[in-house]
Amino acid sequence: MLNILNFFRPNKLTHPTIDIYGHISSGVDKEQIQLLMKWLFDSLINAGYFGKSHLIFYNSNDSDRSLESVVKKVMRGDEPVFLYRCGGRVITVVDGYYWRMMEEHSLMRIYQLEVKVEN
Repeated sequence: MLNILNFFRPNKLTHPTIDIYGHISSGVDKEQIQLLMKWLFDSLINAGYFGKSHLIFYNSNDSDRSLESVVKKVMRGDEPVFLYRCGGRVITVVDGYYWRMMEEHSLMRIYQLEVKVEN
């Protein structure tokens, strides 16, 4: 009976997955994207995270409303959310959250959504 129950349980992931949202700007080449994705996967694996995460490509010319709803939706999943800034600014997030620039990445265009900690 135990084998049947294990069949219906989701398999534990052996690598992280990244859902991608938004439009990649024409100023960003494929090699940059490949390097970014490799870096992000490596960072998640090094942190011991093997679940689902989200990456939003944000261009200042994009409609904020459609991406705002995506951000609100993925925030509820308690999964890592990242933003790649294609333009000059990042998308606004709800109170209590902020975009932390990931200085570990050389392009200085990748951000992680984090909870504000009030002192």
